[in-house]
Amino acid sequence: MRLILIALASVAALVAIVRTLEPRFTFFPTAGESTTPESVGIRYEPVTITTRDGERLRAWLMPHERAKAQVLYFHGNGGNLSVWLPILAGIHRQGYAVAAIDYRGYGTSSGKPSERGLYRDVDAAVEWMASVRAPGIPLVFWGRSLGTTMAAYASTKTRPAGLILESGFPNARAVIRTSQLLLALSVFSSYRLPTTDYARRAGCPVLVMHGDADRVVPFAAGRALYDALSEPKRFEVIRGGDHNDAIAPDPQSYWAAISDFITQLPR
Repeated sequence: MRLILIALASVAALVAIVRTLEPRFTFFPTAGESTTPESVGIRYEPVTITTRDGERLRAWLMPHERAKAQVLYFHGNGGNLSVWLPILAGIHRQGYAVAAIDYRGYGTSSGKPSERGLYRDVDAAVEWMASVRAPGIPLVFWGRSLGTTMAAYASTKTRPAGLILESGFPNARAVIRTSQLLLALSVFSSYRLPTTDYARRAGCPVLVMHGDADRVVPFAAGRALYDALSEPKRFEVIRGGDHNDAIAPDPQSYWAAISDFITQLPR
C-alpha cells in the first residue's frame, strides 16, 4: 500500500510539473508592437477584439481594393504581429485582403497563452471576421505551424471556402517524437493540439504545405497530416524550405501554388 501511495504521489507530482511548464515549452510570445503594415506602405486598420472570457486582442485588418480572397491568418507560436509582418505583407501584395490577430499574451494582447485560451481567441477572431470580411470573394483560413491547429479549429466554427495548413502537424505528440523523454512526459500534458481532428471537420478544400528541409516540425509530420485528411485536398512540397524560411528557396513556386489553390475555390 505504501508503494502504491508513493507511486500515485509521484504521478501526481509529474502531472503538476508538466502542466505548469507546458505553456513555457509551447508558447514564445514577444511583447509590444514595433512595426505595423503602415510602416511598409500598406493601409490597415488596427482593431481590438474582446474574447468571451474578457481578454483584449490586438488585430490588424489589411483591406485590398481588388482582393482575390479574404485571408484570416493565424501565426505560429513565437513573436507577434510585428514579427510576422513580412509574411502578412507578402500575402497582401499577392492580391489578398488580410486579417490577423495576436493571441492572448502576444504583442499588445492581454492575458497569458494556453491551448484552451487560444481557442477562445480564435472564436473571437471568427466572430470579428464575420462582421468585417469583404463580400463576394472566398474566405480562406490560413495557419502556420501552431497556427495550423488554430486555423483548422476556426473551420469548425465557420466553414471557409478553403483552408491552408502550412508547416503543420497532426497533433502535439507528432512534433515531439524525436525526444523520447518529452514523448514520455507528454502523457501527463493537457495539451493536444489536434489539427487533424479539426481539419477533418472543415468540409472544404485543404492545401497542406510543408518544407522538405523543415528542422522544427518534421516533413513527415506534415505528410501525416495530409494523409489523414479526406478529399478534396492538395499537398505542396516546398523544396528546400525550412520552418522559418519556407518562401525563400522558390518564391515563384510558393505563391503559384497558393494562387492556383485559391483560384479554384468556390465563390
